[in-house]
Amino acid sequence: MSGEPLYLLHTQPDARLLAAWVARHHARHERQPSDLGDALHGLLRAAFGSAAPQPFRYLDERQGLLAYTSLDADAMRAQVALADPLAAQTLGLGATDRHAGYRLRPFPTQWRAGQVLGFELRLRPTVRAAKGERDAFLHAVEQAQGQPLQRQAVYVQWLRDHLATREGVAREAWQGAVELLEDVHLAGFRRQQVVRRTQAVGAQARRGRVIDGPDAVLKGHLRVRDPAAFAHLLARGVGRHRAFGFGMLLLSRPS
Repeated sequence: MSGEPLYLLHTQPDARLLAAWVARHHARHERQPSDLGDALHGLLRAAFGSAAPQPFRYLDERQGLLAYTSLDADAMRAQVALADPLAAQTLGLGATDRHAGYRLRPFPTQWRAGQVLGFELRLRPTVRAAKGERDAFLHAVEQAQGQPLQRQAVYVQWLRDHLATREGVAREAWQGAVELLEDVHLAGFRRQQVVRRTQAVGAQARRGRVIDGPDAVLKGHLRVRDPAAFAHLLARGVGRHRAFGFGMLLLSRPS
């Protein structure tokens, strides 16, 4: 957020331990399915508690996990020292023979109006429908009454609408932060089932609910319109499921 520090955390989770953690996470919840984002959410909570970094993005075994956090170096060391040992080891938070440990670097919080940046964003472009969360593309197809639609065009427009201010609705601190340029495109897509869990009530355990939906990666360039709102947007993330591996804006120099 504008005026508040932001840091980029990079960890190299241990693939073998991560697979074991997913299996245990799966079994612990009455053998209901567990997706990787759900397991990583639980892993970060086990390691950091309420200070768990988000939004985050797990790239792959080689590139590891990236996350934005407000924890500075001292606060991060304190959190790691108090973390569940297995969770910390699984995330690669401590130096071992195989991993050098986590890396933390300050991330910019001051931006210039008109600044152009490259970006990559993994998100779930969904809308709320009568039957719950719905793929924005499938919803648009139903509304189009037979007119042809392109998935890329629907998802890019979904992102434009999501980031824009809305008439008659109180503006959120992050809305109106950026303008998407014309080169924004769908760089990856798959359908994925994710698991979201209810809150525990008394002695009743949390229960998982499987949600099928889009897993999309958009890439391109954006222009900063409101620097303070852009700082809020980075720290918050984009869209829903931001605590489960979606919504992290990865930035790069414009190409």
